[in-house]
Amino acid sequence: MSKISEIGLLVQQFGVRRSPKWWGSLKILLGIGVLGATVRMLPYLAPIRAEDIAQSEQAVSFSDRNGLPLGTLLTRDQDHTAVVAMDQVSESFLQAIIAAEDKRYYQHGGVDLQAVARAVLEAVQARSLVSGASTITMQLARMLEPAPRTLPHKLGEVWLSWRLFAGMNRDEILHAYINRLPMGGNIYGVEAAARTYFGLPASELNLAHASILAAIPNAPNYYNPYSNWRSLKKRQRYVLDRMVADGYITPEEATRAEQEDIQVLFPDRGIIAAPHFLFWLASRLPDGVSTVQTTLDRPLQQFVQTQVQEVVRSLVAHQVNHAAALVIDNHTGEVLAYVGSPNYFADAQQGRNDGVQALRQPGSALKPFLYEFALEIGAIAPNQILADVPTHYAIPGAQLYSPVDYSEKFLGPVRVRAALANSLNVPTVRVLEQVGVERFLGRLHQLGFEHLTKSPEYYGLGLALGSGEVSLWELARAYVAIARNGDLIPLSVTPGSPLPASSADSLPKSSYWALIGDMLSDRYARSQAFGVDSVLSLPFPAAVKTGTSSDYRDTWTVGYTVDYTVATWVGNFSGDRMRKVSGVTGAAPLWNRIMLHLHETREPAALPTPEHLVQHPICAVTGLKPTADCPSVVLEYLAPEHLREYNRKEGFELSREYNSWLARQSQPQMAGDRLKIAFPEKDDYFILDSRDSTPRIQFKLAVAPKTPIEWWLSGPSGKQQLHPEANHALFWPMEVGEWTLEVRSGDLSDRVTFQVRTPENGPIRQGFRVRSEEEE
Repeated sequence: MSKISEIGLLVQQFGVRRSPKWWGSLKILLGIGVLGATVRMLPYLAPIRAEDIAQSEQAVSFSDRNGLPLGTLLTRDQDHTAVVAMDQVSESFLQAIIAAEDKRYYQHGGVDLQAVARAVLEAVQARSLVSGASTITMQLARMLEPAPRTLPHKLGEVWLSWRLFAGMNRDEILHAYINRLPMGGNIYGVEAAARTYFGLPASELNLAHASILAAIPNAPNYYNPYSNWRSLKKRQRYVLDRMVADGYITPEEATRAEQEDIQVLFPDRGIIAAPHFLFWLASRLPDGVSTVQTTLDRPLQQFVQTQVQEVVRSLVAHQVNHAAALVIDNHTGEVLAYVGSPNYFADAQQGRNDGVQALRQPGSALKPFLYEFALEIGAIAPNQILADVPTHYAIPGAQLYSPVDYSEKFLGPVRVRAALANSLNVPTVRVLEQVGVERFLGRLHQLGFEHLTKSPEYYGLGLALGSGEVSLWELARAYVAIARNGDLIPLSVTPGSPLPASSADSLPKSSYWALIGDMLSDRYARSQAFGVDSVLSLPFPAAVKTGTSSDYRDTWTVGYTVDYTVATWVGNFSGDRMRKVSGVTGAAPLWNRIMLHLHETREPAALPTPEHLVQHPICAVTGLKPTADCPSVVLEYLAPEHLREYNRKEGFELSREYNSWLARQSQPQMAGDRLKIAFPEKDDYFILDSRDSTPRIQFKLAVAPKTPIEWWLSGPSGKQQLHPEANHALFWPMEVGEWTLEVRSGDLSDRVTFQVRTPENGPIRQGFRVRSEEEE
């Protein structure tokens, strides 16, 4: 009986006469499963072709605007990788790498079964792994899919090798292999290694160079030319011996190659200048680009780099470790110099950090943009008098915000020009209060400050003093707009090809950009804070602004002539505080050196004057048309709409907001026909503090005549004359009650009313704890 008949008899015996209905469904499901598994396995079955593993990374060579080389980057991700064609690799290296790694490369089919058998036999005899059997194709498979050295992964490596061999010829496999070879550290491929270690292209490698490079891949971290030269030379001898054994060279050639004196370049020799710039630009280049001409000027770049190093060296005792600088051509927006740190290759000093792109608090460097915007929208006028006086702002959920300058002094009434040029904080915050944080933030976004992404409430009034974070790049680009009278252009790093425009909008046409430049170039306007002949004062027309962030963590100086904008930063990448280094002592000397160098052969033209504005003499104290009793007359640019206020005949009188400032002055302001009490103010309430043994109030004048003054005090105990030790102030022992203080001098007089209460008197509208005379 046949097998088929036997199966049929068995079926009959078990009563299965025909297939049940579920059997057909099961066969369909099994078929679908097999088909799905086959489809999923297809990627692991198909041959791998050269285009499937083609490398997109290319070595990129950079030059400056005049064709001078800046350096070659062998990758965009800072792994030194380069792709080179087979016909651009020296024959010596191809022979050396084959002799060292796979002498039967052109005889086997991706997996050398002869070598596998030998390796297994040696392992059995020695009871340990004596030699490997990896071919070049298997090594390439491991580079493409790195995996642990386990048996399953080894089998996967073999299978991938067969797929590579099935889809590529031997030259294609060798080409992919030599461009992926690990050559020590973050260097990959023969071209990258040749350029990094010897400064040569792979096509110019001689036998000595080639045998050294072919020795490295066996243990790339161990045979590093920078750290283990002696061991590398021993491995070179092995490579040369293999080349002799395989008939590539003679013993005499091997000896000469071994004895040849080879100079290995330092790690930074592949980059001549501007490493921060090159890596930054490389990350923005499209694929396939191999040569790039930039807008940099190499001699200028090297000069700026040297100045950055020297300035940091001069400030090291003040805990300064880093600096950055940017130079821009105002006419074209081209970047001429870009220095991100004193030394890119100083890893221990965080040298790879890029100070041009890093986000830091700009301090007062944003003030010019606020003042221009305020003038543009009419929030202030050029001849307006601003109050630099003690000021307090209530912040929800926080303490009072009380802006002060680094001098911790207040100047009282100041002109807009003086407030900006001397970088006064209180007037600036008052201007921002009038403009509005949200509106000013919108203007900064127009100027291209893309990293100010928080809400207006987050920045608050401190935005004008640098509470946000910006980059030196953004600052420089915005100052170029001031230099160009509000014409905002994108910066360019390759000739004729500006970088893609940011989200910045165009700016409204305004004469006030030139006025801001005029104010920033006025050495006399900034003399109160910086002196007339400071490091900010150059022998030619230049506008400049400094900035210092809180606790001396960052210092900035950004300024321009008609031709160039220079932006500098000095600080610490770690955020550590410097030791009393401000913008004028930190970043300004660097700015000064660069500016003088840029103009050492040609003095720049004068800065543009404001169109549609006319200079008028104003009284420096009142901001109005000068009168006979004006102590100082200066010139200021005014628009026609300002002339009505300018011609106002009424005198200037300090408002109540100046009283606290006036009370701080050691002597009252003298005037021939005025008399004013500075403290207390009208309707003040005072709490009688029982903890003070002799609680007193200091009565003080803000404005007083030169003639003798009488002091009178009326209250519950009647009216009495007081006799001060000084003509302008006295201390009065506090008593509970309502009081009227009056001062007289001839026909002049002034009076205020105030109250002294005990704590149980009820709610107080305005209260002070008055310090005793001893506390004063």
